[in-house]
Amino acid sequence: MTGLNVVSLLLALLSAVNIGCGVGLLSRRSGRNLYEAALAGVSACGTAVALFLAAVAAYR
Repeated sequence: MTGLNVVSLLLALLSAVNIGCGVGLLSRRSGRNLYEAALAGVSACGTAVALFLAAVAAYR
């Protein structure tokens, strides 16, 4: 992997974590309990990573 690939992957992971945290916090503020909010955040994070990896696979 080149340096650009590593930086791109780190940027995608950071973006996915930010999306997950945002969804978790929003879910928590809208009345869900902690476990449901964490599950929603982790699901959003996993979905963002999956979309990034699918886009990389389609690009190649």
